[in-house]
Amino acid sequence: MGRRFRVTEATLDVLEALLGPDDDLYGLKIAKAIDRPTGSVFPILARLEQCGWVDSEWETGDGDLRGPRRRFYRLTPDGLAGARAMLAERRPVRKL
Repeated sequence: MGRRFRVTEATLDVLEALLGPDDDLYGLKIAKAIDRPTGSVFPILARLEQCGWVDSEWETGDGDLRGPRRRFYRLTPDGLAGARAMLAERRPVRKL
């Protein structure tokens, strides 16, 4: 599964966002969704990509009208399994 990485609350937040229903996730959108600064989200995404949990690809098409191109992120099969296991262990669902 690649290298190990440090797991912080922010890392868990990013993993939760990546597990969510949205398929068009880019760094700024993830940061806004989890209410974290991009300065912490982008390094987390880079670490997850280095360890093989996340794949990314640059947006194709004409981004000139909207701004800079976006880089989209998605969990790999290993990342999907690892994220689910990690979140189940560290953030179990609480029953009322």
